[in-house]
Amino acid sequence: MKKIVDSWLYNDFTAKLSVAIVYALLSSIAINFFYQPGHIYSSGITGLAQVITTLSKDSIGFGLPVSVTLYLLNIPLFLVAWRKIGKKFTIFTIITVTLASLFIQIIPQTELTTDPIICAIFGGGIMGFGVGFALKNGLSSGGLDIISITIRKKTGRTIGSISIYFNAVIILLAGVLFGWQYMFYSALSIFVSGKVTDAVFTKQKKMQVMIVTKCPDEVIENIQGNMRRGITIIHEAEGAFKHDKQTVLLTIVTRFELPLLETAMKKADPQAFVSISDNVKILGHFYEESLQ
Repeated sequence: MKKIVDSWLYNDFTAKLSVAIVYALLSSIAINFFYQPGHIYSSGITGLAQVITTLSKDSIGFGLPVSVTLYLLNIPLFLVAWRKIGKKFTIFTIITVTLASLFIQIIPQTELTTDPIICAIFGGGIMGFGVGFALKNGLSSGGLDIISITIRKKTGRTIGSISIYFNAVIILLAGVLFGWQYMFYSALSIFVSGKVTDAVFTKQKKMQVMIVTKCPDEVIENIQGNMRRGITIIHEAEGAFKHDKQTVLLTIVTRFELPLLETAMKKADPQAFVSISDNVKILGHFYEESLQ
């Protein structure tokens, strides 16, 4: 039994480490190939680190590396994550941020293009994919992800939309300090990054499922055997065409769980009528897998 547990822990660590490396590589490409050459400011703590680097060049004549300021700014947020989100989550976040800072430092800044629109779109897309990929696999890229996850657990808002609100400050700061054109290009980049993050991080997208079935017990057993979801049962529903008695089941799943739902329905009642409403808003308790 101990060998099985040790093997599972090793595989889990290896998988998360692989995700951390992928995120670190993507974020360093976004920053060194698009953000820095195009003078585009990223979202959250990364954008703040860029602002500090630019200000240090103007004030002391020496630009502090983005990698260093990024890591230092994340340290107090590690403490927030440790207390509010989970110890395991925080440990892997520290690993992820450390790798990202290291990759940003060692990968040379490369000027593929100085077109600010191209830099904003591609930089934002790559960064957003990296953030969403990390979150989808239970990791955080640090910075405002930690605050966003904490707020989402209380409000139900999406990670991307929360980040956009926070990043309005970064946009205005870039405009005031370095020119209003940078505000607009950075706003475009942050918008793209937020939308791509939401598209990739499907675990937070909730969907309402209505199932009309003649085999409610089998359907309930198969759904709850595949995922942890509550189900509301409406008995004695009547079909308008044949006037036959059926049962209506209502539940909420995430987009990430849709394949599990489809598998359960094919096994329990392939003839059932299933209606799915996208992006519903939830008030009240909704179970989400712990990040501890």
